[in-house]
Amino acid sequence: MKKHRLRKFILIFITILAVNLLSACQNNGEKVTIVGSSAMQLLAEQAGNDYRLSHPDSNIVVQGGGSGTGLSQVQAGAVEIGTSDVFAQTQKGIDAKKLQDYLVAVVGIVPIVNKDVGIKNLTKAQLAQVFTGKVTNWKQLGGKNIAITVINRSKGSGTRSSFESLILNGQKPIKAQEQDSNGTVRRIVSSTPGAISYISLPYANDKNIQKLSIDNITPTNKNITTNHWQLWSYEHMYTKGKPNKATKSFIDYMLSSKVQKDLVPKLGYISIDDMKIYRNSKNQVVSLSKD
Repeated sequence: MKKHRLRKFILIFITILAVNLLSACQNNGEKVTIVGSSAMQLLAEQAGNDYRLSHPDSNIVVQGGGSGTGLSQVQAGAVEIGTSDVFAQTQKGIDAKKLQDYLVAVVGIVPIVNKDVGIKNLTKAQLAQVFTGKVTNWKQLGGKNIAITVINRSKGSGTRSSFESLILNGQKPIKAQEQDSNGTVRRIVSSTPGAISYISLPYANDKNIQKLSIDNITPTNKNITTNHWQLWSYEHMYTKGKPNKATKSFIDYMLSSKVQKDLVPKLGYISIDDMKIYRNSKNQVVSLSKD
């Protein structure tokens, strides 16, 4: 009798263990880890949350770290998706031929200053002078007599790469404090007299910062779609070769009309479908014909 009970107990235990292991394997198979661009983090996180509502077995994990980290991690096979604000072929140490590129959105980049500096517009040349240290006081640019404090983005930041490529044109930036998070940069600029930096447009919603126009062109999504406002970047999702089923399913969701027509504009990004131009990795722009 005791042996019968023992065998029954062991059988139940093995059955429970097998079910748990099977469940764990299934969950691990559904896990999609996304690492990289802080500019895209807001969109990826919200899309991941929405995706889980219709795919309860999925496990979407989103982390920042910068575009450089995203590209190196996906190339190494450490994550399923690496997100980036820049084309993989522009980054040293990245073999773009081994990666699959999915353009999922466009995001504006906007220079921001502490609201007390008294400046609302700069020319592109003036902006470059600020970030190369050639101008050091806002009074020199028609603002208040306040020393300029530059807050730069981390070297692995795709936002920084885009900004320097489009604004500095090869000039060496001034040595300055570096931050890798849009939110952190916004907080520092809003609380630091004379501060200037640049962040992704969806994050530029603090009443204590001033978004700058460039050459009297305002940073709006409408101006971005025509390249009238030239400071913007694509939001890329990269996979190492062909993605697995769970990863492909989430990428397809990101490119679906539900995300492109609803969530993307709701969060302040621009749908790929709304762009009237295309800009390649060498910053060459071509017009897109709309049938």
